[in-house]
Amino acid sequence: MAKQPQVARTVAVLGLGRFGAALARELEASGTEVMGVDNHPNAVRSLSGELTQVIEADAAQEEAAENLGLADFDRVVVAIGGHIVASCLASSMALGLGLEVWAKAVSNPHARILHKLGVQHVIFPEQDMGKRVAHLVRGGMLDYVEFSDDYAMVTMLTPPEMVGKPLGTSRARSHHNVTVVAATGPSGRFDYATAETVPGASDRLIVSGATTDVDRFSARAHEQAPTQGPILRSRQPGDWSTMRS
Repeated sequence: MAKQPQVARTVAVLGLGRFGAALARELEASGTEVMGVDNHPNAVRSLSGELTQVIEADAAQEEAAENLGLADFDRVVVAIGGHIVASCLASSMALGLGLEVWAKAVSNPHARILHKLGVQHVIFPEQDMGKRVAHLVRGGMLDYVEFSDDYAMVTMLTPPEMVGKPLGTSRARSHHNVTVVAATGPSGRFDYATAETVPGASDRLIVSGATTDVDRFSARAHEQAPTQGPILRSRQPGDWSTMRS
């Protein structure tokens, strides 16, 4: 059984390129204390005042890693994707301190090395974003988040066949193998969907199910109604957590 991940109060982000900087800013905005580290002065200056701490240092050097006090952090993100040797060295040192490590990989060989080192979480930001945007470009969805290889949630406009009818009569699950999790109402905010929820033509739905099923369902809805442009942005904290309890 999977364990509930503990919330990290402190995170060290090693490498402040586009991915590392965006990640560090998002973590800081969510209330996490972030130390950003990069050996390029411009990268450090650009984030000065935005993070809890920003340090100019080469995180791939053992002495620098010790001086940074990485052992005091809950998690470490190694975002040095463009320099594979530095990425592996920084990851190895963080693992040696017993830390939970997330590391960016730029290729499959790079990912294999990180896995062999023992990195618990290897991520492909460009590849993951490319898969997500592909679903949006295809059409029929306003937003798309894949939780595993075969399960996803999408935001979409109400299909014409469901407008003005209680969701309990739509048979979305029995006919299309998807579940309507939430819907917007007059306030424009998402609320938990029930069998009695009656969505309007301009309301948005959050639909979950197997990836192939939600793709098929959204494509069907897209064919039936005019489209609205996709939301080409990263999902923000609280986007799908504003539903009233």
